[in-house]
Amino acid sequence: MTPTPTFSIYSRGLPLLMASALNPHASVGKWILATSGLVAGMVHIGGVTRLTKSGLSMTDWKPHMEIPPITQNEWLIEFERYKSYPEFAQRQGMTLDEFKYIYYWEWGHRMMGRSVGYFFAGGWAYFTFLHRPKLNMPSSTALLANMTSILPSNIKSAIPPGYQSRLALLFAMGGTQGLVGWWMVKSGLGDDRRGDLKEIRVSPYRLAAHLGMAVGTYTMLLWTGLGVLSYPVDVYAAAASGNNPNAVSSGMVNSIKAAASTGGKTTLTMLQQYAKNLTPDALRHARTTRVGVVGTIGLTGLTILSGAFVAGNDAGNAYNTYPLMDDKWIPVDDMIDPTKEPVWRNAFETTAMVQWNHRVLGTVTALSALGIAGYGLLASKGGMGGISSASTTPQVRRGLLTLGAAATGQMSLGIVTLLNYVPINLAAAHQLGSLVVLTCGVYTAHSLRYAGKNVMSKVGSGAIQSLVSVGGGGGGGGVMQKGATGMARVPFNKI
Repeated sequence: MTPTPTFSIYSRGLPLLMASALNPHASVGKWILATSGLVAGMVHIGGVTRLTKSGLSMTDWKPHMEIPPITQNEWLIEFERYKSYPEFAQRQGMTLDEFKYIYYWEWGHRMMGRSVGYFFAGGWAYFTFLHRPKLNMPSSTALLANMTSILPSNIKSAIPPGYQSRLALLFAMGGTQGLVGWWMVKSGLGDDRRGDLKEIRVSPYRLAAHLGMAVGTYTMLLWTGLGVLSYPVDVYAAAASGNNPNAVSSGMVNSIKAAASTGGKTTLTMLQQYAKNLTPDALRHARTTRVGVVGTIGLTGLTILSGAFVAGNDAGNAYNTYPLMDDKWIPVDDMIDPTKEPVWRNAFETTAMVQWNHRVLGTVTALSALGIAGYGLLASKGGMGGISSASTTPQVRRGLLTLGAAATGQMSLGIVTLLNYVPINLAAAHQLGSLVVLTCGVYTAHSLRYAGKNVMSKVGSGAIQSLVSVGGGGGGGGVMQKGATGMARVPFNKI
């Protein structure tokens, strides 16, 4: 007898389906994840551009492709234009070759941004108008046979239903990012910056907005790509209908018929099936773990934004000791500048407070990641009917391990960067490390989606009802009986 699709998948947890034979939308998911990788690279290059003080070298902005100077005369003209802006007053010893170096960093950053836009727009058009998924491919393994049995036969587009609007939003976010970048650069080019005693920099507020939008775009791309790669598990039903007994066991067919005869709903997906099979204790554990992971993601985002203010105020080149700052845990006297009005500006503009905020947020983020990783990994393994009753899948456990390790490494790298007075290589690696922590968190939260409210509200198992009604009691009485996991195909009239 052919193994049921439910058991074949659950033996591996809830994996991402990367093969087109298992997931007709796999190519779209890979393209979106590739775009997220390009955005991460662009963020990294942007960080190096800032660290090399190259961001103000290009004094104009054009939405189309910008060609750099080629001849010696063109370079001299561009250099003279740069000299007319406030930053050059503090860098009058700069040679033409040194100007070329910073110019190419800024130019490369802009061109990579445009390239990412072309890559996304081109892929979006291709998958919308040209590419069509291949269905009914030969199934050489039991897993392929099981998966193809639950895929609807009338899929018309490689882009899953409901994802076009999200892709449109991502495209708009990418286009807006270029405008925000130029808005940031303009803050360092204005005549109001002439005569500044401190080094000319862009506004830290605008820098934080620019970085924040880039990180937000990256996060949404990552979440969207993971969603597409798990779409069959999350949306399509756990088994073919009872009319196809070759795809399911006789027990599953009988359970489908029984549910149909009583008017029961038979549209649970594999993801919902997994949640339905959890005991109350396992479900409670998974829910708590998910809340902790989402909280860690939020802390990571706040830490990244606070890092933008550290960069914007050059606060990393002060208080280069750890854990104390000027022999104090909290250098209160240095944290408040009485000349700054209103007083809240000190949190974003005073060196001591800006760095202290980043230290505290970084430490809390690392401790949060370690704590939730330890808590999440306490789940015991075991199960019934080939489906694990443990609260964490193999994907979740891998995510928790990497999240804890990445957060610990990122905090350690930040300390080393501070103690060494922020060398470019360490500082750039530290910024990139923040995206690694964020990626681990997003992957883990996505892997825990079976514990989300949207899934649980549609399942209605005894385990879930016990959590909702009596705060987690029930002693496991709501676990499904073996053989009752077969569910009919979901309606596909909108695909």
